[in-house]
Amino acid sequence: MALTQGALSLISQYQEQNHFGKFLEMSFKILNEGEVEYCLTINKNHLATPNAGHGGVIAALMDGLLGVTALSVVANDLKVVATVEFKINFFNPFFEGDELCGKGMIEQKGKRILIVSGEIVATNRNNMKIAKATGTFNSYPAEKAGYKI
Repeated sequence: MALTQGALSLISQYQEQNHFGKFLEMSFKILNEGEVEYCLTINKNHLATPNAGHGGVIAALMDGLLGVTALSVVANDLKVVATVEFKINFFNPFFEGDELCGKGMIEQKGKRILIVSGEIVATNRNNMKIAKATGTFNSYPAEKAGYKI
């Protein structure tokens, strides 16, 4: 199903108001309903050591990836989502200059609860897997979160 005008407006508002995502310089594209790509190029502000990135950056990117994937399937109902929980596995370190990109997928969609999975790879390093996660999200009316509908 294509995203409605109301859903597109809601997603646009989310992009504008996501100051944390802007701060970390993350960006996303909704490819299809339930299919999202969320990316980030690692810079010195993302490093925890002189060489390696901080795991919290990956956790933030993953939470955004999973959340926007869930958002992409509830936005037509003029709903947004909140993270209930997520579990992340880290596979490889990442470094300044790495181009990280995650893809999300809906595992289960209920009336209110969604289960979403995602994987982040370093596209500039032959798609080396950096992290994988599964999360649970609660959907609720967008106006409750302060969005204009």
